Amino acid sequence: MSARIGVAVMAALLLLYIVLVGQRAWLLLASGEPVGIALGIALIVLPLLAVWALGRELWFGWCADRLGRRLEQDGALPDDEVAVRPSGRVVREDGDAVFPQYRAEVEDKPQDWRAWYRLGLAYDAASDRRRAREAIRHAIRLERSERGGA
Repeated sequence: MSARIGVAVMAALLLLYIVLVGQRAWLLLASGEPVGIALGIALIVLPLLAVWALGRELWFGWCADRLGRRLEQDGALPDDEVAVRPSGRVVREDGDAVFPQYRAEVEDKPQDWRAWYRLGLAYDAASDRRRAREAIRHAIRLERSERGGA
């Protein structure tokens, strides 16, 4: 729940930033000076990119959460016994130890989104965030095509 509050706060701060930057952009565009106009255009484009990036990350989080809930309802989430630090993060050595099992599952069933999602969780437990996100994105794409929403 605290992660959702953090996301809401960051989204609200981004919206405030966009409003304030939009006001400055308007003033620069209205100045009539070529440099002011160029800066005004930049101040419009950069917040739009920020909104796009935020929307993309929110969509990824929502889809990943939805797939995680589906796996939980099916009783298909990993139940490996791994040591956890006080922060809640998995001890890396334990995460590395369970990783080969999930990699083999994906090699056996490359079109199964459940296997890819579990592999993403294993990557995350092994502290490889980039590959974890790639695996979960792949799981999202496979699940979407399975539902017929490709």
